[in-house]
Amino acid sequence: MDHAFYFFRLPIIHRSLILILSALISAALFLPDSEDLAIDQTTLEVGQHYPVAISMETLETKNSILPDSVVRWEKYKIASGESAAKLFNRIGLSAQLLHQLITSDKEINNQLSRLRVGEELSFGFDENNELLQIKRVITPFETFRITKAENGYAAAFETKTVDIQFNYTEAEITSNFWNAALSANLTPTQIMELAGIFGWDIDFALDIRSGDSFKVLYEEKIVEGEKMGRGRIIAAIFSNQGETFKAILDDNTGNYFDENGRAMKKAFLRSPIDFRRVTSNFNPKRRHPVTGKVTAHRGTDYAAPVGTPIWAAGDGIVDKSGYNQFNGNYVFIRHSNTYITKYLHMKRRYVKTGQRVKQGQSVGTLGGTGRVTGPHLHYEFLVNGVHKNPRTVKLPQSKSLKGAAKTEFMTNANDRLVKLEQYGRLLFANQH
Repeated sequence: MDHAFYFFRLPIIHRSLILILSALISAALFLPDSEDLAIDQTTLEVGQHYPVAISMETLETKNSILPDSVVRWEKYKIASGESAAKLFNRIGLSAQLLHQLITSDKEINNQLSRLRVGEELSFGFDENNELLQIKRVITPFETFRITKAENGYAAAFETKTVDIQFNYTEAEITSNFWNAALSANLTPTQIMELAGIFGWDIDFALDIRSGDSFKVLYEEKIVEGEKMGRGRIIAAIFSNQGETFKAILDDNTGNYFDENGRAMKKAFLRSPIDFRRVTSNFNPKRRHPVTGKVTAHRGTDYAAPVGTPIWAAGDGIVDKSGYNQFNGNYVFIRHSNTYITKYLHMKRRYVKTGQRVKQGQSVGTLGGTGRVTGPHLHYEFLVNGVHKNPRTVKLPQSKSLKGAAKTEFMTNANDRLVKLEQYGRLLFANQH
């Protein structure tokens, strides 16, 4: 017989009591405790998200980073010739500990084997002087952290969010370009970048004049509200001897183009050397400084410290690389059937006859060999065998962007030139 048979043979009063007790027990089992009830279930709606409180005591975190407040930090600089082993020995940490570190994680071994002289490592200890953490700052935006874990040590890269904002500067040149750029708070890297952008149109050693000016819109890197470095030049305008040149960065190629989408980069550099000072310009009736005779000076002389690199003005093949009593060490480069460039009086030659070279490649260093009164580079530019002034000769036309690439660039270029002018007006207003 089943249980129902015995249940219904009981007196009515007993059956009633059993049913009441069963109902009470069921209610007790399924009713949530008031302290554990996270949300009012009568207010729930379909499709809505509701927060649920979870006790952090029930969560386990593996290899978590300890807060700096519970760590005692000590900083040490890497000395000359100092390895990780020598550093650990100097600060009183055992070789066994270092072995444990580098065998715990491959990246720990990589990082501790790349220590550079002068860089600073931070070591974190607890109250019992047990090593808890090591921090190595790789860049202002990235830190490598070693943290004590359950089994050995764990490694992690911590990257800070870098925000990019635009900044602006401008200057008028009174003495030279370098000093004007420094006064405009450009970094040496930015100064060389700016000269490089316009270096196909302007010879910065020869063509800069008092009254020339420039405007620059550039990126600034912001980390946690602080300026942490400069980024790319976004747009720039350079006014030189009454002529204005504009350059805008194309994000897709990383190259610079003018406001019409023509590449700033051309087939030849205006100057084959880092700008310093010039002793003699192109002059077909110059009196020779050694012989005293009036002879055509068919090139340009650049004076700079001995050993200054000399660049190939354009792609080509070395036509001649040699030495004689007049030219000293010299290199002639044929760029096509039309163009030849010549580099004279070098201290050293880095290329050989027949060798193919790229624009900007070092072909030698500045010196004072041959018939000269002092160290300098004598540079010549020939078109169809005729000497031309490298400062003013018309260079091959720049390539232009086309199609969708040009359309996208022109939209961005216009926006960036507008921003550059707006920033300039704001700077002027703040200064006055």
